[in-house]
Amino acid sequence: MRRSRTAATIANQRGMTLVEILLAVFIISVGLVALSSAIPLAAYGIQEGNQLSTATFLANQRMEQVRNAQWQAAQPPAPATAIVAAIDNLGVSASSTSAPVGDGGVTTFADEAPLAGPYAGYSRTVRITDCGSGGGCDGTVYSNLRQVTVTVTYRPMTGIGVASSSRTKSVIVTMYIAQR
Repeated sequence: MRRSRTAATIANQRGMTLVEILLAVFIISVGLVALSSAIPLAAYGIQEGNQLSTATFLANQRMEQVRNAQWQAAQPPAPATAIVAAIDNLGVSASSTSAPVGDGGVTTFADEAPLAGPYAGYSRTVRITDCGSGGGCDGTVYSNLRQVTVTVTYRPMTGIGVASSSRTKSVIVTMYIAQR
């Protein structure tokens, strides 16, 4: 029985030629080189996101501590009770560069530069503005209100490592607190 020409041609095929193999290796190697150059960029993005998340966590952590600080006005005496004195454990910053000071001249939230433990690359400051004095807080003038600003600063990653000490990034969280 005689085979058709097409069946004979299919039966005689033995595989790929050397040129086809070399071309496939070249195309795959170009793809792998492109992929390997993108890996450091992805690692940079992951590290930058990690630093930003950590700084935001540290700012919110301090803001929660500030929110829980006691700041209450003096209470007039009720019948058969004593006067309740004013308490200020929140404090006010004398300037944009000084930490807040509360009752008795005690610093309430000292500057932390750098932070301890696993957060050694971060620094944290708290500034508290009295909204009842001067121009108030962003145009709001009210004596029983204070504006709290927590700033966390860190040295960001660059494509070749950690940035120089003169280049920093900051996370700033602001909140108003009313006297209780």
